[in-house]
Amino acid sequence: MRKYGKMKATKKALLQVICNKCGKDLEVKDGSVREGCVRIEYPFDYFSEKDGYIYEFDLCEKCFDLWIGEFKYPAKIHDMKEYM
Repeated sequence: MRKYGKMKATKKALLQVICNKCGKDLEVKDGSVREGCVRIEYPFDYFSEKDGYIYEFDLCEKCFDLWIGEFKYPAKIHDMKEYM
């Protein structure tokens, strides 16, 4: 869950990120999350019972690890070639 505020007259700034699963308040500094956080924003479309809805949530790294640990087939993990 993300909370925004105004930085200047018109620019939005990220103020707070809270893990939707466990409620951990993640570190945010200068409008950027400073620890492991997974942001999911998914629009469901045709052939889904959730057609027309967009789900948005944030998970801390610990909750993400617990979630993917429940997968029947493990997630593929690749090395990043370049850091942004």
